[in-house]
Amino acid sequence: MGGLFFVPVGIAVAKFATGVYSVEVAATAAATFAFAAIGLLDDALSFTKRKCGMDPWLRLLLEAAVGIWFSFWLDTTNLSSPYGMKMLVPLPLGLLCLGKLYLLLTPLCFVSMGKGINLADGLDGLVAGTAALAFIGMSIAVLPLCPELSIFGAAMAGACVGFLLHNQYKASVIMGDTGSSALGGALAAMAACTGMFFPLFIASGFFVLEASSVIMQVLYFKATKHYEGSGRRLFKMVPLHLHLELCGHKETMIVAGAYVVSCVLALFAAYIGLKSA
Repeated sequence: MGGLFFVPVGIAVAKFATGVYSVEVAATAAATFAFAAIGLLDDALSFTKRKCGMDPWLRLLLEAAVGIWFSFWLDTTNLSSPYGMKMLVPLPLGLLCLGKLYLLLTPLCFVSMGKGINLADGLDGLVAGTAALAFIGMSIAVLPLCPELSIFGAAMAGACVGFLLHNQYKASVIMGDTGSSALGGALAAMAACTGMFFPLFIASGFFVLEASSVIMQVLYFKATKHYEGSGRRLFKMVPLHLHLELCGHKETMIVAGAYVVSCVLALFAAYIGLKSA
């Protein structure tokens, strides 16, 4: 439940640093707090006698509801877009107009980011460091489109780094679902407000990899069970960081490797974002 400490700090710093009211920052902060509340409820239920947390389908429903609300807000609010219209996705080769499909992409992005970061939160310092780098990449990517959101991303990156001082190996405070869910909501909201979904996909590549390992494990197990009679596994355990741990790699080395990969991805995402804008 360490998210209770650093998430409000990041949002407060962002509000103070922007100096003026920004509808994009206000909505992104609201989405961040909404995802934090979902994570907090999950954490609280984990301390009950059942100790199994929130029902996965209920959590998915709540996260999708936040994403749908954000889509409705995007559709009814005038945003300060340099393109003069909404529902556009900036890409290196030009603008892609998704129209109403944009409103379906937004909830999908929220759910995916919330789940991906939540899955990655298993080693000391893993999510705090990789999320900080993802926020840095997104901050640079959205800078030409919405400077206020860029400040928000930088503030959240700073909050993650500050929390990392207490969450690094061996952690004195764990992030919990409160923090990991909030980070997912914040990154998704930054992308939805600016159309920077492609840079988000790149900057969050480590989280995408973690989630993909789970999907591949399930699909491979079901396929082999159907065709061979007994299910087999691609990985010793999922998500990927647990597989690496069981292969004999030290926790600190796995985290350091994730930082290197995330740093490269963040730089690439920043470049793609600036080129697209």
